[in-house]
Amino acid sequence: MQLEEVKEDINRLHKRYGGDSLEPIHGAGCVKNPKVMFIFMNPTAKNVSAHSSWKGLRAPWLGTKNVWKLFYKLGVISEENFRKTQLLKPAEWTPVFSKRIYLEIQKNKVYVTNLAKCTQPDARPLHGKIFRDYRDVMLREILLINPKKIITFGNQVSSILLGKPVKVGNYDKKSSGELLRINDKKFFVYPTYYPVGQGIRNMNLAISRIEEIRR
Repeated sequence: MQLEEVKEDINRLHKRYGGDSLEPIHGAGCVKNPKVMFIFMNPTAKNVSAHSSWKGLRAPWLGTKNVWKLFYKLGVISEENFRKTQLLKPAEWTPVFSKRIYLEIQKNKVYVTNLAKCTQPDARPLHGKIFRDYRDVMLREILLINPKKIITFGNQVSSILLGKPVKVGNYDKKSSGELLRINDKKFFVYPTYYPVGQGIRNMNLAISRIEEIRR
């Protein structure tokens, strides 16, 4: 469910930019030709798997609530697993349940990752330089995963990945997107509203756009 090939570089960058007492969070899900790759911003200490005491999979969004609403409405996780994500307190998440939910994501041919994998103590915005320093690793991750479609969340993530200024509001709800060239391969990238944190009000807009893209 995770790429071993990029972990060394991710761990190196985390030592430079991540919280001293926190672990980096790696992408997880379907690692071979998924239908969709979701790229978010960066993990925070709210992720229970970012703490050294955690003995299981270190993957995006474990122990949080809002993003699972997005995944459920998109049909990426089942109602049973979704309800559990909403009922459990962060300390009640277990490695067994975390693995189970990512196995379901894997089964549904989805891969979930962050542009920057350096876990932060809180949700304060990262400087653009940090995201740019992760871009080469992200491009390798995309080549290795080989997704059919890439959904980038937010202006900053979309702009840095595509290497040009991007405003997600300029894209309609249909399947308008961008072409990303990496070496001799082409990937379809669809900038989308950020649906969690301060962007929670945009969740329905993000869902509508992603549903159109997937169709």
